[in-house]
Amino acid sequence: MPFIWPAMLWFLLTIPLLVLLYIRIQRRRKQFAVRYGNFGLLQEATGRRPGLRRHIPAFLFLIGIIILVVSLARPQMVLSLPRVEGTVILAFDISGSMAATDMTPTRMEAAKAVARDFVTRQPSTVQIGVVAFSDSGIAVQPPTNDKSAILASLNRLQPQRGTSLASGISASLDTIAKLLGQAPEESGDIAPQLLPTPTPVPEGTYSSAEIVLLTDGENNLNPDPLAAAQQAADRGIRIHTIGVGSPTGINLQVNGFTVHTQLDEAILQQISEMTGGNYYTAATEEDLRTIYNSIQPQIMIKQENTEITSILAGISILVLLVGGTFSLLWFGRIP
Repeated sequence: MPFIWPAMLWFLLTIPLLVLLYIRIQRRRKQFAVRYGNFGLLQEATGRRPGLRRHIPAFLFLIGIIILVVSLARPQMVLSLPRVEGTVILAFDISGSMAATDMTPTRMEAAKAVARDFVTRQPSTVQIGVVAFSDSGIAVQPPTNDKSAILASLNRLQPQRGTSLASGISASLDTIAKLLGQAPEESGDIAPQLLPTPTPVPEGTYSSAEIVLLTDGENNLNPDPLAAAQQAADRGIRIHTIGVGSPTGINLQVNGFTVHTQLDEAILQQISEMTGGNYYTAATEEDLRTIYNSIQPQIMIKQENTEITSILAGISILVLLVGGTFSLLWFGRIP
């Protein structure tokens, strides 16, 4: 509020006048004590008692009022505040094998149900994006904290064709790159190509973005998923892999053919290990729920300009109370 500034400046200019007035009053008290010979006042005038202690309450009152007036200007300062924030990309395998019924009712529906619960529990400081991949990958929902939009994108996922894990990772990396203002390279109708190879970050350095790759791991299309995982590792982006289904597998009817589908744990373990993420296996919906509960966005220490009006006002009140307490204890009055 602009009108506060002139008033505050005028008040601060009166501070020296108040100090001079206080000094003048103290001198007059000494002169009065000497003139009338009051024993108690004479002791004060000669400086034996209470001495400098007499000025402490007045000094505290002055400091408290100055701090209170400064707080009216709504000052700000840079504070390092811990916050749960970041970006989580849910990369869903929507290949035909996700229609397998070794999870109830299917792998796909069980995964979607638990993902919805995960989304609803995240704070507004966490942005969630959704990537769907089969033989190619596409971001069906850019990162956002609009939970209704995220849930709607999850509900639209349906099993499609083959599986290219690299396309899912590539599309997730491109989605994160766009969020950071970088321009991913795309190639026609094929899955988005990986960005030019970056300078690898120091080992053990991770960004606030993470990818949760949810798949049965049956990769049957190029490119190499481990090369894509290396690109994520170079950017400091963890990939948590969740293996959906059972290692023994189940027979699935596809276009009149019987196809055996089973969880490929080896490739998922390699991807998570390369990127510093974790590998989880889920044979039931309850397993999935437990896994999602263990995936938590990072607590980041972030420097922010924070208004400290309330802090200064609290300090000023505390200083005024201390000054008043000293005055009452020492002299039985408020100066």
